[in-house]
Amino acid sequence: MRTPRSARSARSVQVLAGVLLAASLALAGCSGANDSGDAKTAAGSAAQQPGAAGAKAEGAKSAPRAPKLTPGAIIRTASLTVEVKDVPKALDEARTTAESAGGYVGNETTSRDTEGHEQTRVVLRVPTEKYDEVLADLQGSGKLVDRTAKAEDVTDQVVDVDSRIKSQRASVARIRDLMDKATKLSDVVTLEGELSSREADLEALLAQQASLKDRTSLATITLALSETPVKKAAKDDTPGFVDALSGGWHVFVTMLRWIALALGAVLPFAALAALLALLWLRVVRPRLPRHAQPAPATTPVAPLPQARPVPDPSRAPDED
Repeated sequence: MRTPRSARSARSVQVLAGVLLAASLALAGCSGANDSGDAKTAAGSAAQQPGAAGAKAEGAKSAPRAPKLTPGAIIRTASLTVEVKDVPKALDEARTTAESAGGYVGNETTSRDTEGHEQTRVVLRVPTEKYDEVLADLQGSGKLVDRTAKAEDVTDQVVDVDSRIKSQRASVARIRDLMDKATKLSDVVTLEGELSSREADLEALLAQQASLKDRTSLATITLALSETPVKKAAKDDTPGFVDALSGGWHVFVTMLRWIALALGAVLPFAALAALLALLWLRVVRPRLPRHAQPAPATTPVAPLPQARPVPDPSRAPDED
């Protein structure tokens, strides 16, 4: 028996309505659960915010500051020129200042200019931590004329040299271990050559490290001390007769000096030439063979014409 078509349609509508009702109830439960979970998460984050803020503040307070460069990694040099009234006294004070700071005097040079003013140049080596103090004391000893200061950061060089020394020492140790285990003479000879080369490199690195340590631990200050020049009274710079006479005499003396120098330079050559000429005339020339000169050719003399007798005017013509 067949079910009427209208009954089947009503049943389908009921089933569809039940499915839709169940789906809506499921969606409502999920949204409620999400809302409660979000509320709990928000409450937990709100409860944790004061603690997080306190942790951030504490971290900001305890954060380490940027490390400062140590004085041992900076090479400090300075140059001072100071005018003083008494150079020896100022030099003694500078030496005392350097030695009191734990330094020493490197080089010292003293001279006088054309006007008799004494000048001294001294190199002081002082500890880096006392550099500023010593520099202030030195420039306050008189009238400061010139000052130059320089600071060179060699931290990278120091770190690089230390690292290379460490590696080189490890390399030398490995070569020595290989030498202890070597059994062939050829291997021993090869390892000895390699060991000598690496030890030489290690010594060069150690010397570079010592130089860097010396230049960074002690600052270098070059101090130039000179007497204060005496002020001269103003005078007329127009040249007069005496100035002209003095200038002419200076020129004359200079010319005579240059002539004497020229004669002195030529005199050895003139003496040598005179000696050679004397040897030629006295020794060489008399020994040379002399050639006989040919006699001049004579021409035959023609007979002289005979003279005719002169007629006597006292004799008559018949007598002839």
